[in-house]
Amino acid sequence: MSLENNTQVVFNNKQVDDKQVNNKQVSKSAVATDWFTVMVKHSPKFLLLLLVVPVFGGLIGVILPALGWAPVLNQYHIGLQAFSELWDTTGLGQMVALSVATGLISTFIAFVITLMILAAFFNSVWLARIQQILSPILVIPHAAAAIAVGFLIAPSGMISRLISPWLSGWEFAPHGIFPHDNYGLSIILGLTLKELPFLLLMALGALAQPELGKKLRQQHKVALNLGYCPMTAFFKVILPSLYPLLRLPLLAVLAYASSSVEMPLILGPNTPPTLAVAIMHWFNDVDLNLRLKASAGALLQLAVTGGILVLWLLAEKMVRVLFCEMLTNGKREYGGAFWQKITSVITTLVVLFITLSLVGLVLWSVAGFWRFPAILPDSLTLLHWQSAIMQMGTPLFNTISIGLITTLIAITLTLFCLEAEQIKGKKVSPFISLIIYMPLMVPSIAFLFGLVLIQQLIPQFIAVKTVYISYINVVIAHILFVLPYVFLSLSSSYRQLDKRFAIVAASLGAKPSKVFFKVKLPQLLTPILIAFALGLAISFGQYLPTLLAGGGRISTITTEAVTLANGASRRTSAVYALMQMLLPLIGFILAWVLPKFIYKSANR
Repeated sequence: MSLENNTQVVFNNKQVDDKQVNNKQVSKSAVATDWFTVMVKHSPKFLLLLLVVPVFGGLIGVILPALGWAPVLNQYHIGLQAFSELWDTTGLGQMVALSVATGLISTFIAFVITLMILAAFFNSVWLARIQQILSPILVIPHAAAAIAVGFLIAPSGMISRLISPWLSGWEFAPHGIFPHDNYGLSIILGLTLKELPFLLLMALGALAQPELGKKLRQQHKVALNLGYCPMTAFFKVILPSLYPLLRLPLLAVLAYASSSVEMPLILGPNTPPTLAVAIMHWFNDVDLNLRLKASAGALLQLAVTGGILVLWLLAEKMVRVLFCEMLTNGKREYGGAFWQKITSVITTLVVLFITLSLVGLVLWSVAGFWRFPAILPDSLTLLHWQSAIMQMGTPLFNTISIGLITTLIAITLTLFCLEAEQIKGKKVSPFISLIIYMPLMVPSIAFLFGLVLIQQLIPQFIAVKTVYISYINVVIAHILFVLPYVFLSLSSSYRQLDKRFAIVAASLGAKPSKVFFKVKLPQLLTPILIAFALGLAISFGQYLPTLLAGGGRISTITTEAVTLANGASRRTSAVYALMQMLLPLIGFILAWVLPKFIYKSANR
């Protein structure tokens, strides 16, 4: 064979080898791409599984013990004995009435004040300033907010001190009814102050949508040019388009307010308490048979909350029928100037009340001897902080570690689900959206008990230390409440990404995984960090899921703060409440500072 023929054979063999290598590389690339694509496409199903199984499993785990079937307690007789014991409970009617009244009234007041603020300051610089003042309240856990409000309205609280003795004539602390009043006014006050910033932020978030916000602002200007006063223009033009976007947050607030545990436990009455607090007491009682009664009570709480939600939706229809004519009657003025002044006064009082609560909390944490009616302590000391910090090592570690793990899982799953939307070219179905927010709509106390009863069976089948099982249970329970807020925080930013960057990257040969990690995520750095800080704040503030899912074995800053708020030193309670606030605040500060630092470093 000639040299040319040999060379041609070698060249052909080399081409074959190169082609095989290229095919292998393409095959490996395809496999890698398939793995990422498959993982992303199946993430919505995993999300459904993660949310549906614990919630519905928990509900089943409540229904069966309520009917008398509880293998953990050696109860196998199906019947209605638990419901019979529940109906015979003294003060049950008052418990239900207190839960309904506090939930409905607090949500209604918070919603009305939100609308008044929006109507009075719409298209005004003051609306942004009010948002900046009230937004930090979102990071305050409910337990810490309840402690702060309790310190403010207590007989020896800041309000009594500010008006004594020059106005009230009190030389000694009076025998006040707040907190722990029988009518639940303290609970209503605490819930209103806590949920008002949330509803306001949800409304402003809806108005921040480019197309909708621009359209509504233009319509508002047209109404003003036609002679409508600003507040009338808001209620006739903006509210009909804005309310459908607020319905879901409102129902979530209503569901929480009617079944809350932290606020009523710290601020509410004890004889009798709200239904949710009573159920928690029954579940934690030394008499384990009371867990059957607690399960029946959990189903009653589910029915009560469901009834309140239905009542709110029926009230929507009534308002629509009764006030439909007012939208088209052409009347321009309904005393707008008067209501604008009232709104300014209410807004000032809300801000002042919140400020005084926080100031009182800080003062109590460093107070030495503080006699009544002195406005300031006679001396300041850090002794309470030093002693508390020495004892909060384990709770602090548990709080941070559970929060980090929970939020990382929630962020990852949310990003994959949103990426799956773009791969499929359509948003998640309304059913999946409903499932995502289901843990916020279903009273947590209704399904957490059943979830705990199911989780108690796990050690019988898995040889794992109980403390590890408890830790995993707490993480799962926290995910149920963190995931909806993370998804709500990230979804709008992800969906508004400019798709042209991803298209260009893909046209240059970048794999879907590389487009996701190298192109999309860097653009979403700030929203991801904000969602991460929000997830941490939600996790840090979880009391009931930590207490029940952990079986009392996992202590966090929140569980310790609630325990100390009932009977411990006011100064120590203030320290733990402030720690509850500082942890999420640090997270939001980092979410604000890190992007600027990273972008500056990248531009050098």
